[in-house]
Amino acid sequence: MTPQPTPSPATITIGGDLQVGRVGFGAMQLTGKQVWGPYPDHDGGVALLRALLDEGVTFIDTADVYGPHTNELLIREALHPYPEGLTIASKGGFVRGGYDYSTLGSVGNPKYLRQAAVTSLRRLGLDRFDLYYLHSGYATDAPFEDQVGELKKMQDEGYIRHIGLSNVTTEQFDVARSIADIAAVTALYNIGNRTGAGLLAAAEQSGAVFSPWHPVSLRDGGENADQVARTLAPLATRYEATPQQIALAWLLHRSPAMLPIPGTTSLGHLRENVAAMRIRLTDAEVAELTALVPEPVGQTAP
Repeated sequence: MTPQPTPSPATITIGGDLQVGRVGFGAMQLTGKQVWGPYPDHDGGVALLRALLDEGVTFIDTADVYGPHTNELLIREALHPYPEGLTIASKGGFVRGGYDYSTLGSVGNPKYLRQAAVTSLRRLGLDRFDLYYLHSGYATDAPFEDQVGELKKMQDEGYIRHIGLSNVTTEQFDVARSIADIAAVTALYNIGNRTGAGLLAAAEQSGAVFSPWHPVSLRDGGENADQVARTLAPLATRYEATPQQIALAWLLHRSPAMLPIPGTTSLGHLRENVAAMRIRLTDAEVAELTALVPEPVGQTAP
């Protein structure tokens, strides 16, 4: 009997009440080189963001540190007033003071986190975030519990609908869930690198959505990269797709909690990413791709 394909739903629900398209858009690439400064092709960035709506994308992921600030401002310029059904998620907790990544740091001071969230709302032209992430579990200037607690206060005050976590360990995820409902989590996880497998499992168990970093990257596999490429190639041929589309389709089949947010500056690649939802891998193909790379049980912030 020919294996039957496993359906990949077209939508996913965040926090029990926020429905978005299954493939979102990570806006980080719409910045300057090394995520510093404004996107050099300003008009092209505006056009790409507006094209998201035509392609059915209803979830955009950004952060105040992208630029910093320029990414949020570009999104507002392109899309405000926002159409009904469009969700924009942002993050706060990282700071950066220059072009070099060595200037990147994290701040957990609750007063700073509140300022970061409120000023992001202002830049984006929003009254409330449907989803707002603590961007870093690295910060040591304030207890992690106080950082999550401040977002919980802002949620109670109506600034935040759902809380998410990025750059955290599974242990921090558990601590956060003792303070607030955590609706979403992000971590590095793709066809070649399963670093975030522990957080994916924790998200599945808790009912949170999981957004993998670098979801279509084929360069994160290290010693597994060649085997990954050899396995993807015939599947790409079979489905008349690119290897990146197969990698994205695998994520969608891998877990019902998965909300990939691939980024791009190309309209063609955007359309390819959305089209990956229509690829129906068989259960056997999903299992073969899953077995390519060991999946660690624990998760440490990368």
